[in-house]
Amino acid sequence: MTRDTFLVTFRGVDAATSSDRAPDAPGALSYRTVLGDLAALTKPGITRLVVFTTAAGYLMAAGGDAEFFRVLNTVIGAALAASGANALNMWWERDSDAMMARTRRRPIPAGRVPARQALTFAIALSALGLLHLGVFVNIPTLLLVTISLVTYVLVYTPLKRRTHHATLVGALPGSLPALAGWTAAGEPVGAAALAITGIVFFWQMPHFYALAWVYREDYGSGGLRMLSVIDPQGTRIGLESFLYSVALLAVSLVPVATGLIGWLYAAGAAPLGLAMVALSLRLWLVRNDQRAWQLFFGSITYLPIILALMLVDRFLL
Repeated sequence: MTRDTFLVTFRGVDAATSSDRAPDAPGALSYRTVLGDLAALTKPGITRLVVFTTAAGYLMAAGGDAEFFRVLNTVIGAALAASGANALNMWWERDSDAMMARTRRRPIPAGRVPARQALTFAIALSALGLLHLGVFVNIPTLLLVTISLVTYVLVYTPLKRRTHHATLVGALPGSLPALAGWTAAGEPVGAAALAITGIVFFWQMPHFYALAWVYREDYGSGGLRMLSVIDPQGTRIGLESFLYSVALLAVSLVPVATGLIGWLYAAGAAPLGLAMVALSLRLWLVRNDQRAWQLFFGSITYLPIILALMLVDRFLL
């Protein structure tokens, strides 16, 4: 198969005339551009988060008994499955994405990747990820990742057009990778495991609500029933962000109460949680884009730090 034939076969009959041609290859798209669009379908930022939370869940459960190849196989399978789920989400929401300024240049609505090829790519990644977990990790982890994938694609994604409660539903598949990491270590699921999963679950709510407020008009244009769309004044989105941040603070201290980790983590988790509460409270009191962005970037800072604190406390103290 020639280079041009490959590009036209994968990208569609209009690929050879796309505006995304590589400057050094007139008349055809570069392989780098094709691979870049495929990577974009997987939502790399979300996939990295899945890898991080999965690895953290495993390491917290295994402690000093952690096995390199076991955690490697766990994150490979989780990453492939998450990439496939994200690509399926992109395929499903291609029409909505085409109507929103923030997403209309994504590979499918922009016409750079045909929908059928994107669907094939997404299914292949998902199947490979689940197969890898079943063969190289264990069945409980496979089941949890399967539940995460199915609820994300078949429940959360279509619900976004029907109800604002989709955000809460979507927090479940977003938090299960941490629990899947725990079960990959072969440890029983107890209060500590559920607390780590709960941290990721509750963290997602103010994190996404902040983004939903900033892009409320865009979501409305795309026909998505986000809370910021049905409550344009933002009273509920501010209140719920605050309440979920309070819940996040509470659940973040459970691993200390179980004895899994100690004072170092507690000394960091408490002020971090209070900072999230404060940022959410500020958005509740005054709804504007500046405060929403502050909450959003605060949440981005919160999660990696608190998970890092867990690991440092677990392994060094």
